[in-house]
Amino acid sequence: MITSANLSKPSQPGPIGVFDSGYGGLTILKSLRAQLPQYDYIYLGDNARAPYGTRSFELVYDFTLQAVKHLFAQGCHLVILACNTASAKALRSIQQRDLPVLDPTRRVLGVIRPTVEQLGATSRSGHVGVLGTPGTVASGSYNIEIEHLNPGFVTTAHACPMWVPLVEYGEAASPGADYFVRKEIDALLAADPLIDTIVLGCTHYPLLLPKIRHYVPEGITILSQGDIVAASLTDYLSRHPDMEARLTRGASCRYLTTDAPDRFSAAAGVFLGESVAASRATL
Repeated sequence: MITSANLSKPSQPGPIGVFDSGYGGLTILKSLRAQLPQYDYIYLGDNARAPYGTRSFELVYDFTLQAVKHLFAQGCHLVILACNTASAKALRSIQQRDLPVLDPTRRVLGVIRPTVEQLGATSRSGHVGVLGTPGTVASGSYNIEIEHLNPGFVTTAHACPMWVPLVEYGEAASPGADYFVRKEIDALLAADPLIDTIVLGCTHYPLLLPKIRHYVPEGITILSQGDIVAASLTDYLSRHPDMEARLTRGASCRYLTTDAPDRFSAAAGVFLGESVAASRATL
């Protein structure tokens, strides 16, 4: 187990860590590698304990901290929580309580704030919809961040409990998915007809984008997180050259999973559009 004691000495540059409860964060990783291809990456999926969306705050925090410590032990100085549920339920505690003890020079960043930062320039009506997992919606994290950065905005968050299973069981393009996609979009827009921007608050949802676009009326902007997070990280590294100097540049990527590597490798190909070979990790 990684502790403050074995993090106290200066260490060599290392890869960027990307963590998700399962596969969804691969959509973030894909965008990161497209915009910042020079760096090395390690992707860690906690597939054995996924999904996180319906788990308690305490469990999500415990699991996420274990993953962060594992990535630190792999040499990562910077970890991206490419999971909205982990960002909502664990990020603040890890940043404020754990990093000062583990290593105050390391950083853990999330996906919610970069996404919310786009809304001021995107929404004309100030009415924003958020589609996410039950855990992300219940946390209120998007509502809090949107109100903080855009006071006066009206945020309507709606949970889509069936969307992640549709993606992970390979049904995102199936005719049966249309019912669940249309149902949740209709419910969101019925709750606030003035919504002009919809945030896809789960990293699985880009795989449903063709159907989402089909059922979202024209004139409503859909924000997907991959490119937003990649642009935000690019900006972050330009403003923090000390962290940028601690990243290795070999254009490589390792894939770790807490469950069956063969199954992960096969499913990851759907998200990435390329073949990968994963290894097993124990948290």
